[in-house]
Amino acid sequence: MALPDLSPEQAAVFAAIETTRDHVFVTGRAGTGKSTLLEHLSWRSSKQIVICAPTGVAALNVGGQTIHSLFRLATGVIADHRIDQSPELRKLLGTIDTLVIDEVSMVNADLLDAVDRSLRQARQRPHEAFGGVQLVLFGDPFQLAPVPGDPDEQAYFADRYRSPWFFDARVWDVAELTIYELTTIHRQHELEFKRLLTAVRHGAVTAEMAKVLNDTGARPAPTEGAITLATTNATVNRINAAALARLPGRSLSAEAEIEGEFSGRAFPADERLELKVGAQVMFLRNDSGAEGRWVNGTIGEVVRIGQGAVTVEVAGEPHEVRPATWERYRYRYSPATKTLQKDVVAEFTQFPLRLAWGVTIHKSQGKTYDRAIVDLGQRSFAPGQTYVALSRITALEGLYLTRPLRPSDIIVDERVREFMAGASAVRPLAG
Repeated sequence: MALPDLSPEQAAVFAAIETTRDHVFVTGRAGTGKSTLLEHLSWRSSKQIVICAPTGVAALNVGGQTIHSLFRLATGVIADHRIDQSPELRKLLGTIDTLVIDEVSMVNADLLDAVDRSLRQARQRPHEAFGGVQLVLFGDPFQLAPVPGDPDEQAYFADRYRSPWFFDARVWDVAELTIYELTTIHRQHELEFKRLLTAVRHGAVTAEMAKVLNDTGARPAPTEGAITLATTNATVNRINAAALARLPGRSLSAEAEIEGEFSGRAFPADERLELKVGAQVMFLRNDSGAEGRWVNGTIGEVVRIGQGAVTVEVAGEPHEVRPATWERYRYRYSPATKTLQKDVVAEFTQFPLRLAWGVTIHKSQGKTYDRAIVDLGQRSFAPGQTYVALSRITALEGLYLTRPLRPSDIIVDERVREFMAGASAVRPLAG
């Protein structure tokens, strides 16, 4: 598989992971290439590596397994409950050199402590953090937060932990986390826009900065070629349904082919995709061909719907798009080779397209857009939400706002601010 070249700082982190047993947290602002580095690690590491993520879709996107599925853990708070492990699971966990967790900012402290306990138990190393496995974490706490549980779970965290965040797990009382922050932004190139995004990320937006963002965003939004980033599914569904209905002709639908089991219907694309000629769509994965005609997040327009193919025009160029297959994996130990094997246990086949007049800010995570309309509704209601929305856009000129930004839209969790301030002092990345 052809992989993009690593930048010097990405290569330095890769070398640090490969040549040490250090527990590593790879972080960085949006667009600094965390996903590129993770993909490189997945394909190029010489270690017995296992990749997992907190949600089904996140696991699919990185070719891994969910944390709960990998460790056979029950959902909800695990606390000090008994963890049952089959001989096969103990063998699997005993073979891992390096465990990679993507989107770790969504992993709560209790779950990370359960991962630690599971590895100690399976590997029969009760006094060694993570049972001697190297942990590599990817994510940005300024973008995604752990999902708050019910009132009982919230009370549990308030009683037992400094916060629900992964960095407040008890395992860090006995283990050291080396933090590498990628600093080279590949998505945006304007110094002014980078400065503004950094201020939004850290909750340090001045009145002058807010004026620049609001004056730029107040222009009339384009009628086509821009996507609306909204806070709720209801808003996005309304935008897409209304825009599709306005197009002439009848809509044609494509049903996904699903083999195997996808727990919780964690599908990477629509189970039933409705399209019309003229529909604005977004690609959901990179072009698998060598040409790289589109990337995850590219916006285009449907110009033809044929048998088994959809023609999408991107920047004036028509491209024939065929269904793509996402594979769900499960790791297992192979007694024959005494190594880890990654088996395909489910497949989801569908056109890698989604209607894209609107998308939720959450689903825009990891995407890149030249132009976007940011709709925060009545208010931004989650830490990092406004930063995620603004940082999807490649240039300040591509920003449109449905209403002016308010100070209350810039929410930064105080524990994140404290942790990241301390983290920057732990291990600055050598340039």
